[in-house]
This record gives sequence, structure tokens and C-alpha cells, in this order.
Amino acid sequence: MNKSCYPNLKPVAGTFDILHESHVNMLRNAKNLGNQLIVMLSTDEFNIEKGKKSFQDYDTRKYVLESIRYVDLVVPEQSWDDKGFYIDMFGVNIFAMGDDWRGKFDFLKEEFPDLKIMYFPRGKVSSSNLKQELGKLYLSHDKKISDLKDE
Repeated sequence: MNKSCYPNLKPVAGTFDILHESHVNMLRNAKNLGNQLIVMLSTDEFNIEKGKKSFQDYDTRKYVLESIRYVDLVVPEQSWDDKGFYIDMFGVNIFAMGDDWRGKFDFLKEEFPDLKIMYFPRGKVSSSNLKQELGKLYLSHDKKISDLKDE
């Protein structure tokens, strides 16, 4: 692909499961770094490799991301090496992630010395916390139903 097709393209990477306010804020902030924003979206298989389990499958997460006005392009992230692959393919000069990954991608500067890596502060909402809260609500609801059956 011709690198000039996407001038000032800025990427972010992640799973983006159960999309929420903090995701949207990060996408908006990343978009403000340049003209176009690419999202490297972890595939279901890559999530398994990372020890993560998504509530929504890849196609659903991709569909939702593509509907957000800040996102210009969504590409599959199938391995750790894909970050470097896409940075090279698109001639990226700024790479953004949530600060829960702070320092974990600084090694990319070895291969791409002009690359600026930005870590955005984690918002007040996280997918992990949402899943935990939903689990508690489900268990609480299930217990109430069980209690009613016992009466």
C-alpha cells in the first residue's frame, strides 16, 4: 500500500470490547493528533494469545468502531508484530495507547527512531470493571430469582 494514501495517519491498538466513554475519549484524543485515525483491532485469536476473553467477537467490535466518527480505518491486529508492520506500512509518526500499557511499546522506537509514542490516561471506565459489575448484577439477580423460587 502506498504510504501517501493516508497522510498524517495516527494509530491506536486494542481490543475495544464493550465500547464505552473512556474508549471514545481516547479515540477522539488520538484523532486530534493528526488527520486520520487507524485502529489496530485485536482479533479474537490474538486476544486468546494475550490471555483475554472478549464479550463481543471481532466482527462486532470492528462494526462498532467503524461507526465512530473519529475512526477512519480499522485493521486486524493478529500478533504483537502487527504494530510494527502497520507503523511501517502507513509511515506512522505517532502511536497512541492507553496508559495501562505505559512503556510496553517503547521498544518500537528502536525500529522507528522518529516514532512518537503517546500514552493516554485511563478514563474512569474500563471494560474489565464493566464486566465485573455486570457479573455482580447478574449474580445478584440470579440469587433473587433463586430466593423467590425457594419461598
